[in-house]
Amino acid sequence: MKIDVVSIFPEYLAGLQLSLIGKAVDQGVLDLNVHDLRDFTFDRHNTVDDSPYGGGAGMVMKAEPWALALEHILGGGSLGTTSVEQTDGADTGDKEPAAAGKPILIVPSPAGPVFNQRIAEELSDADHLVFACGRYEGIDQRVIDWSAEHFDLRPMSIGDYVLNGGEVASMVMIEAVSRLIPGVIGNPESLTEESHEDGLLEYPIYTKPASWRDRDVPEILLSGNHGAIARWRRDRRLERTAEVRPDLLAELNGLDKHDRAVLGRFESGDDSVKE
Repeated sequence: MKIDVVSIFPEYLAGLQLSLIGKAVDQGVLDLNVHDLRDFTFDRHNTVDDSPYGGGAGMVMKAEPWALALEHILGGGSLGTTSVEQTDGADTGDKEPAAAGKPILIVPSPAGPVFNQRIAEELSDADHLVFACGRYEGIDQRVIDWSAEHFDLRPMSIGDYVLNGGEVASMVMIEAVSRLIPGVIGNPESLTEESHEDGLLEYPIYTKPASWRDRDVPEILLSGNHGAIARWRRDRRLERTAEVRPDLLAELNGLDKHDRAVLGRFESGDDSVKE
């Protein structure tokens, strides 16, 4: 997968060089490029913003630097590397897309749908993702409308709160998507029992020692009975989801008779289900 990120603070994205994503980049599993939007400005101050028409507080990001940066990406150019180096962004306006399919352009925005695991799974099948990290009061709407003609445009929110810019949101989405790509996670089986993977939160986890500060690991996990352990874990996932995120249960399919009984006893306050 190819991932391009455009930001006025490319150093902000340096964290993507670390841990599993950084290793995936080094191994060629991911092609990750970070671009400095200011490379696509031509005045001596590298101006990327201006005051809003109609008045109001704050500044708006100018359309032309964004259009030039996105055209450069469409043309297959590389302004940055995974070490966040920057190169000259001039002479970029007339290139055609390098591939027949449109890259997916993700614009972090409270005006988009809320990013979740289902969307992460969908995006993990894409060939090319582009993240546009807005700042200030946002990006001139005209370049957003223009982008819809050249990209598969996806405004996307990571929650109902306000951030200073799109960098943090982009990093969240890049990590969630990248770890689903084969070769990024060392043990792919670890993905199958994670929170949200099938609509449920993850079960409690423990490691050695079996007893710590007068707190013991549940006996069932020491039994060696893999069927009973699997059932215990499923029950804990149902209980945790019902307690913390009951909204997720409304969309849950495939509950069997035992699942429904667990949820029923949990809702009634019957602690016997946890034995």
